Amino acid sequence: MSTILEYVWLDGYKPEPNLRSKIRVEDRVSNNPPWWSFDGSSTQQALGGNSDCILEPVRVYNNPFFEDASIVLCEVKDSNGDPHESNVRATMEEHETWWFGFEQEYVLEKNGRPLGFPKHGFPAPQGEFYCGVGPQNVQGREIADKHLTMCIEAGINISGTNAEVMVGQWEYQCFAEGAKRSADDAWISRYIMHRLVEKYNVVFNLHPKPIKGDWNGTGMHTNFSNTEMRDVGGKGLFVDLCKKLEMKHDEHIAVYGADNDQRLTGLHETQHISKFSYGESDRGASVRIPLAVVESNWQGYLEDRRPSGNADPYQVVKRIIDTLS
Repeated sequence: MSTILEYVWLDGYKPEPNLRSKIRVEDRVSNNPPWWSFDGSSTQQALGGNSDCILEPVRVYNNPFFEDASIVLCEVKDSNGDPHESNVRATMEEHETWWFGFEQEYVLEKNGRPLGFPKHGFPAPQGEFYCGVGPQNVQGREIADKHLTMCIEAGINISGTNAEVMVGQWEYQCFAEGAKRSADDAWISRYIMHRLVEKYNVVFNLHPKPIKGDWNGTGMHTNFSNTEMRDVGGKGLFVDLCKKLEMKHDEHIAVYGADNDQRLTGLHETQHISKFSYGESDRGASVRIPLAVVESNWQGYLEDRRPSGNADPYQVVKRIIDTLS
């Protein structure tokens, strides 16, 4: 019996990598997919004279695009078998006690315009689109719903979805225990969406400011906690963590997504990119202390609101852990 293995990896493009994939058909089902290779000169990961790069499988998902098939997430190794310089995942430890939840915002576009935008001009001002219903307020629900069920089928812990503040803009929430696992799931959830929208001939846009002007940008708010935050807590602990994040603010911004200055303006539920602030239930802060944390005797998680929609989840997770460990 043949099985379809869809190998997925991150290329060497900067400032953020792109997803790549190719399919391999095996004669038999295997829980341990073999390593494979690809032409790194076509992905900015090698030169033509020595172009072979290695795909090393690191996690396997059910493939919602084929029956009895798998998506095989891979790390990229060079021809010597060493982690490629673009391979951020290889520089991370698993850190199973760290939990991350990503709020991935995105815009669905057709012909360079968000779904629901007229060909010329703009729709009604923001107001009734957030968690809206009806064709006057919501566009793209069929895609968002299909993505939800496909991620669940793949084995990704999608915890919710909603229409966002701008018409044609959506969000889904993705949670996992473990540093690598959470970022792996976030990347594969993006991959599934990129593959899904091919069917609809629309674009899955993660740019932090897809429409200039008085419109919300696109973020990837990152919720995180470790054992001490969940089980011990205390206001002093949470304030101390926020102050540590403040001290490393510039280092975080450097890996929180290209063009993030267009989104972090101090408007539209953001703090200015040059400033750092934290506050209870404050969506205009760099880091929000959720009300649920305060009401739970200061136990729980923090929400880093700075990462943009196009930020690399590996970079975000690594930066947070490096700062707070």
